[in-house]
This record gives sequence, C-alpha cells and structure tokens, in this order.
Amino acid sequence: MKRNFLMGAAALAALATLSACGGKKEEEAAAPAAATEEAAAPAETAAATPAAADAGAKLEYASFTGDAAAGEKVFAACRTCHVFDDGVNRVGPSLHKIVGRKSGSVAGFAYSDANKNSGITWTPQILFEYLKDPKAYIPGTKMNFPGVKDDQKRADLVAYLEAQSK
Repeated sequence: MKRNFLMGAAALAALATLSACGGKKEEEAAAPAAATEEAAAPAETAAATPAAADAGAKLEYASFTGDAAAGEKVFAACRTCHVFDDGVNRVGPSLHKIVGRKSGSVAGFAYSDANKNSGITWTPQILFEYLKDPKAYIPGTKMNFPGVKDDQKRADLVAYLEAQSK
C-alpha cells in the first residue's frame, strides 16, 4: 500500500492562526488554497508541535509517497520494543491500531506523564513528525529512540503503521 503525504503550508498556517487567536471564524482561517497531490515543491509553515511552535520554529513539508512494503523494512528497528498484537506490551506499548488512537491509552503500559497528557491523537501526519525525533516532539517521553531522520523512510514507516492499523 502506498500513501501520499502532503501538508499544505497555507492549511497549517490557517490552523495555527485559528488555534492561536481563538477569535477567528473558520471561514477566515480556511481561505488559503488547498494543497493538491500534484504539488511537489516544499512549503514552509508554522510548526505543528507544541514545543516547536513555542520556539517559533518552522517545519518544511514536501509531497512524497510512502510505501508500506518498504516501511515494513524500516519497522525492523522498532520490533525490539513494539509489536502489533492487541494487549501485548514490550519495552514500548502495543502498536495495535496506532493510527487514530489517543497517545498514552494502551492499557497496562506505564507511559510517561508527558505522553499521557500530550492530548495527541496519532494521525499519519503527527506520526511522521513524531518519528523524526520523538524526544523533541514530546519532551519527557520515555521512548528512547533517536528517530528516523530520512523523510522517505519515515513516510514508508508511517504507511506501514497505517496499513497495520486497518
């Protein structure tokens, strides 16, 4: 299964503006043009992570396709700590149906307070950002993994996680 990842700068900026000011109407924030799959140029936008947003950091997004079969190979590094079996926790929590699940919600796993209280729901885009550098995305997480720095490999991994969540 292949998954196309694309985040429009205008869309993220609108969301950041809407959440930051609280007083804008959705129509005003959603006015920028929507991104299409055909767009291939990187776009700059406000950071989606709380820590990065506080620092005024910028993130760069680009259009690329995630390949679940290639992602399975990337996942080999994750197998030491994670499995997809429901209710089976190892060093890390079960990744059973990870996409769409709330962070810190697997029964029987001792999450850090940072992870339990993050308010995150694991979407493909959030997983893509988180897996780049978990400790930077959720400061205080117990996940002792440096991240997948290569964007394409990370997109492949997220496509694999998404395929396993169905």
